[in-house]
Amino acid sequence: MTYPLNKSIYTDTPDVEPTRAGYGRGLKLAGEVDARVVALCADLTESTQMHLFREAFPDRFVEVGIAEQNLVTVASGMARAGKIPFTSSYAAFSPGRNWEQIKTTVALNNQPVKIIGSHAGLYTGKDGATHQMLEDIAITRVMPNMVVIAPGDSLEAEKATLEMAQNNQPTYMRLAREKTPIFSTPESPFKIGEAYVLRKGTSLSLMGTGTMTAKLLTVANLLADIGIDAEVVHVPTIKPIDEATILASARRTGRVVTAEEAQIAGGFGSAIAELLGDRLPMPVKRLGMQDRYGESGDPKDLFDKFNLTADKMFETIKQWAEETHRYHQ
Repeated sequence: MTYPLNKSIYTDTPDVEPTRAGYGRGLKLAGEVDARVVALCADLTESTQMHLFREAFPDRFVEVGIAEQNLVTVASGMARAGKIPFTSSYAAFSPGRNWEQIKTTVALNNQPVKIIGSHAGLYTGKDGATHQMLEDIAITRVMPNMVVIAPGDSLEAEKATLEMAQNNQPTYMRLAREKTPIFSTPESPFKIGEAYVLRKGTSLSLMGTGTMTAKLLTVANLLADIGIDAEVVHVPTIKPIDEATILASARRTGRVVTAEEAQIAGGFGSAIAELLGDRLPMPVKRLGMQDRYGESGDPKDLFDKFNLTADKMFETIKQWAEETHRYHQ
């Protein structure tokens, strides 16, 4: 299946929009489709784009205040009563502050609460290390029953929100604060649990999640200029992971590089390495935060400092590819 790409993605001025904007639109649409959808927020309604739902359905919106533990506990009770609750806060606070309540009232009881962690990753910028949630992928994917999603752009975030409203499972979705490139189109597919090959290749597989996938498309172009034919795989669902697509790509190329704007320990790269270790052992290079907290600064400067720009990743991958042989069965 061919994945339609936004034609602007390879230009100097790609279309951009925050992923949280797509979530806001998607939540309002989900509310129009299903009257069981309700929304709960922890005093960050506009920042998390939940105000669109609040304005459309004020009788289905609950402001719990700065009380993230209460946020998910109340949502779990509403889910038990037959509602489809979406909760929104900054990822640093939910799932950061209320992980234990998410575990005991949502995941353990298998209640279909949707936990939206906005302002995750380095795009939180000048708010600094306390607000740059980099551990959320690791701490949510270890929970039994929990689905974990990191949409690549705003269009995909909108589609993911609509799917989450109907998946009847506890689900976490991470979103970014700043505008990021839109590489997908309205016609591009999205289904929870599926990964997508955006570009075919034979030399190595570049596997990205969330906002890093757009950067990997640029990296693939840079690698092509020096004769490295890279395949690009977008993995928006980290759990459950699309084993078939990932293993097929790894078999084609024999080497895998992962990229995430999160801690590599226990994160997306770990999920890929675990799968390949169990099923198809081969060289894996994980790019992301290397056991470091973030810092206050402009997002562009932060990505540069932590070697996560397209140019910096290109240099890292180029050297790694020169030193690392492809795996052959």
